[in-house]
Amino acid sequence: MPFLAASVPRFLSPLLLLLLLAAGAAPGSLEAQAGDEDRFLDLEMYWNLQSVGSPQLSPDGRQVIYTRGYIDRKNDSRPSEIWVMDADGDRKRFLVEGSSPVWSPDGTRIAFLASGKPEGTQIHVRWMDEEGAVSQVTRLDNAPSNLRWSPDGEQIAFTSSVDAPTSWQVAMPSRPEGASWTQGPKVVERPVYRRDRQGYVDDSYTHLFVVSAEGGAVRQLTDGDWNHSAGEWTPDGAELVFSSHRVEDAELQWRHSEIYAVSVANGEIRQLTDRHGPDSSPLPSPAGDHIAYMGDEWHDDTYRNRKIHLMDRDGGNPRVISGDFDRGPSNLMWAPDGSGLYFSANSEGSRNLHFVSVEGGVRQVTEGVHQISPASMSDDGRIAGTISSFHEPGDIYLIDPARPDAMARLTEINADLLRDVALGEVEELWYDAHDDWQIQGWVVKPPDFDPSQQYPMMLVIHGGPHAMYGVGFNYSWQEHAANGYLVLYTNPRGSTGYGSPFANEINNAYPGEDYDDLMAGVDLLVDRGWVDLDRKYVYGCSGGGVLTAWVVGHTDRFAAASSNCPVTNWLSFVGTTDGVGWYRNFEHFPWDDPS
Repeated sequence: MPFLAASVPRFLSPLLLLLLLAAGAAPGSLEAQAGDEDRFLDLEMYWNLQSVGSPQLSPDGRQVIYTRGYIDRKNDSRPSEIWVMDADGDRKRFLVEGSSPVWSPDGTRIAFLASGKPEGTQIHVRWMDEEGAVSQVTRLDNAPSNLRWSPDGEQIAFTSSVDAPTSWQVAMPSRPEGASWTQGPKVVERPVYRRDRQGYVDDSYTHLFVVSAEGGAVRQLTDGDWNHSAGEWTPDGAELVFSSHRVEDAELQWRHSEIYAVSVANGEIRQLTDRHGPDSSPLPSPAGDHIAYMGDEWHDDTYRNRKIHLMDRDGGNPRVISGDFDRGPSNLMWAPDGSGLYFSANSEGSRNLHFVSVEGGVRQVTEGVHQISPASMSDDGRIAGTISSFHEPGDIYLIDPARPDAMARLTEINADLLRDVALGEVEELWYDAHDDWQIQGWVVKPPDFDPSQQYPMMLVIHGGPHAMYGVGFNYSWQEHAANGYLVLYTNPRGSTGYGSPFANEINNAYPGEDYDDLMAGVDLLVDRGWVDLDRKYVYGCSGGGVLTAWVVGHTDRFAAASSNCPVTNWLSFVGTTDGVGWYRNFEHFPWDDPS
């Protein structure tokens, strides 16, 4: 989609070539540094950048399975491999090609996704003994996802799409054999009919299935013309809880979803929540007596952080347990003793681990200028996740919530690539907006930065617009800095990570004063004397593309701009976007008030 996605550039920006052509060689470029002892980041090194993710601690906490990704430059793809290591980081070894690995409850097997027969992605199971036998357990027409083992290890729940043809009844003439006709029309009858990097999605709905872990016929548990989230097992294995909105014209009911439970034995569905508002991400407690979930009362704010709720298994006694915590929780995981849940939350550029008690109240567990993404927890309560920071692209760590200061790093996937590479220093900035708000940002400096010199500057604007730039490693910006640019990125009003009121400042006012916040950040660097005033540049994608277009319509201070994947006409946006909620970005629908 051209707008809703949080457009934080993680890879190479197409702006680089534009800027080099527009500006000529920059001070501090690679050519200018030939002969220096340190190496600088360059475009060719990007081919060798690898990634790790999805770290899954074995139930006994002794091993970690994880994925390793790399760039296949010949086939223009990013293959994924599954590896295993001891929980202290030793004995790293390749297991199998695939993704999304998950341990069985007894730790004897893993389920994962990989190419299979007859074609496409299928579910496989690998035994974790010395033999390492692998079995393909599905043969589906549509790819599965969201694998969840049953508590007894006998079944695997997953989601997959089910074809849903349109009601179009006109029969088109058949083509003669061998004819090369123009492709026929596509009939669209649903408001949400396509997704970024997925293509058309209006010809199917997502449903819940189960399959024996030994393989065999799959069984569909949900039905109807609705989409269903991943299902989470209740500890007794009797039900799967999930979120959906199983009502007529569900896609037209903005910010409304409910939580349901489906019987694995007979497919009977119970609705557990019933309020006007979004309820999602249900997660049964270890004892099975409670279900935690995310939700909020219905509102028409442009953004509001959701709360963590708790209800009894039958849906009774719903209540908020996260209190006045005003950040966006994600990656909820129950503590093994059921006393509460761990989760991550973005705040002021960083992402740290938090804990919410079932009795109510949130406390922060980890501290630091980094971005933690927890992925799994062992039976003894240790957490495996990835951590990224300014100069670290992301590695796997083991976190003991009882000793959060002693996080153990298990991988150094890009250590050899970045060895002896001089990266740009990243300086945090805080500055005053024209009103009472404080704006946070950062500037990436060239590795050989000299404050007495002036440098060309790039202003980078994030999308969303409800998103947060942060302290994680960004190859693009470091590569730009290596070529002699100052890279300024900020979180203007509308950004997340600073509380709901700050994000909601652009409600019915976008673009607007967020432009002023961006320009104040540029002024800050200019006032320091670091910026070549004739070579200031700006770019962004999605919501950042919108603001880039707005910037060049309001000032001529930038020498070049790249407005990537923007919305420049709200009227044409309606009916073509994959974000039907953005019809409500103004006080009235555009067909009621085109102004």
